[in-house]
Amino acid sequence: MQGKYLITGGTANEIAAAVEAAVSGGRLAPGTALPSVREAAGAAGVSPNTAAAAYRLLRERGVVETAGRRGTRVRPRPASTFREEIRIEVPPGARDLSTGNPDPALLPPLHAALAAAARAHEERPAMYGTGDDEELLALAGAGLRAEGVPAGPLAVTSGTLDAVERVLTVHLRPGDPIAVEDPGWTALLDLVGVLGLRPVPMRLDDDGPLPDDLARALRAGARAVVVTPRAQNPTGAAIPAARAEELRAVLAAFPGVLVIEDDHGSGMVDIPLHPLAGATERWILTRSTAKSFGPDLRLALVTGDAASLGRLRGRQRLAAGWVSHLLQRAVAHLWRTRAVDRTAVAAAYARRRDGLVAALAERGIRAHGRTGLNVWIPVADESTAITRLLARGWVPAPGARNRISSPPALRLTVATLGLDDLPALTTALTTALRHGTSGRFA
Repeated sequence: MQGKYLITGGTANEIAAAVEAAVSGGRLAPGTALPSVREAAGAAGVSPNTAAAAYRLLRERGVVETAGRRGTRVRPRPASTFREEIRIEVPPGARDLSTGNPDPALLPPLHAALAAAARAHEERPAMYGTGDDEELLALAGAGLRAEGVPAGPLAVTSGTLDAVERVLTVHLRPGDPIAVEDPGWTALLDLVGVLGLRPVPMRLDDDGPLPDDLARALRAGARAVVVTPRAQNPTGAAIPAARAEELRAVLAAFPGVLVIEDDHGSGMVDIPLHPLAGATERWILTRSTAKSFGPDLRLALVTGDAASLGRLRGRQRLAAGWVSHLLQRAVAHLWRTRAVDRTAVAAAYARRRDGLVAALAERGIRAHGRTGLNVWIPVADESTAITRLLARGWVPAPGARNRISSPPALRLTVATLGLDDLPALTTALTTALRHGTSGRFA
């Protein structure tokens, strides 16, 4: 057992650090079995209690998992590695469709917003103890209520992941199961690993998570559920009214479960939001501005039940404290002046997505992309498909970044594609995927 020879150190912290270094350095591969606690204690020359404490630290850090008779093993995606590290070098002259970025041409100009924020700062500078911008909160609250989100307290965070991490930290503990979309958002899947949580995958179709899979995850003990109501990354799934009702009915039987909704598509999609908020006692909904206003103008408006928002604010005060009021006032200006024409932006992205999906369908290739920036294409083998596309000057993102147990696929960000690009891309995909598509979504 190779793991036995990597158990060194005289304290629990030292043993855990040695194992973590071996995982990070590639000397302990994902899935590798570690020795039993007694064997580890013998290898390091420490007591079984010390070895057990080291293993507990590793579980809490998301490096290993314990699965009954299978013992303790390195996690399939340990917290010491990250999905975003699965990158492809872009050859000179190739088109990079792997980034997930919005089209810069569809982002609003920021001069007026930043100038307005600067003027407001000069008139009433934000100092220690200043609350979140009242105009921003009022605009966010009105927008959320208009889309059927229950009234609740509001907070401002540095993006969606900032909010999700703080809420998961105060509600869950390492080892707790959490239901996540599969395929899903890479950053969230990494965060789940870092926090030492156990992901329970939920399969998707174009209407979002399957109700039976949600029910199965909850019966298996999932203490939280993370759902993307529209513009799901990477598949583009969007939850319609009927599916939302099915999911709410499932959640109603588990009132203590935390429901997290990531509405990052607000501002770049024009289909209605059908929220799950309020189906349980504990919930939050985040609304990020990164896709509609630009990744660098990053903040998220968060609403939820009073207890969850109170805990989130408490954690925020102990760390960053607040989000820049210059940034908050700039976003408020953009919302107040309707700087983004959501209908026009959504239509522009839809033309690119729908054009590619339809062109592939004519060639017998199934693809998905109802909303958002991406098209998800199931394949038989990701490496082969990527190699063939690279040879033809196109760079997709490997679906492995987004998957837990769902079948192989490629993610193509269509944000900057022109309609005149579609024939060449479709031909390249048809050639690269010949005899190599699975036709399966989940």
